[in-house]
This record gives sequence, C-alpha cells and structure tokens, in this order.
Amino acid sequence: MNEEADDTLYRRSNLKTVANLKEWAPTGYSAYTRFSASATKEGKLSAKLKELIAVAVAHTTECPYCIDVHTKSAQRAGSTKEELSEAILVAAALRAGGAYTHIANMIQSYGD
Repeated sequence: MNEEADDTLYRRSNLKTVANLKEWAPTGYSAYTRFSASATKEGKLSAKLKELIAVAVAHTTECPYCIDVHTKSAQRAGSTKEELSEAILVAAALRAGGAYTHIANMIQSYGD
C-alpha cells in the first residue's frame, strides 16, 4: 500500500471530526492536544522511546489511526522496523498475559 493511500483513510475520517471538535469542544480539544504533545516530547525518556511505547500501546488499544500517526513519528525519531516489531511483541505478550491471568475469574464464576 502506498503512503498516499494510507493517509487518505486517515484524512477522510478525521479532518472533519477534528474541525468539529475544535469548534464544539475547544477547551477540551486544546487540553488534549497540549497533553499529547507534552507526553511524547523529549524528556527523561527519549522521544524515540516514547514513540515506540506509543506504537506498542496503539496495538493493544487497536487504534489504526494511532498506529499510523505514531509509527510515522517513531520512524522520524529514528526507530527501525526491527525496534517497532519488538515493541509490538512486548505489548502482545502483556495483552496475552492479561487474558491468561483472568482465567481465575472464569474459575471463580464457574463454581463447583
């Protein structure tokens, strides 16, 4: 898939929504965008590491737009495909671990 095709879905589904949010909820929209920018900027953790974390979390929340945006940001920050792949596998392992550990809920609910 080419980059233009990838961006088309994002633009088509979000540009109008973003414009509406800016108009309908300007305070919340502004607070969210400032928070997001602050959370991902260089700090004690590098911007690259933060974007790797963002890509991994985006996979666990299954947000295709977040995956797209943060993958591109991670690449700009110097992340490799190999680093991104490892980060996603860590997220997948933790997500699977959650499902596995919740077996206790099933056992308690099933009864004797």
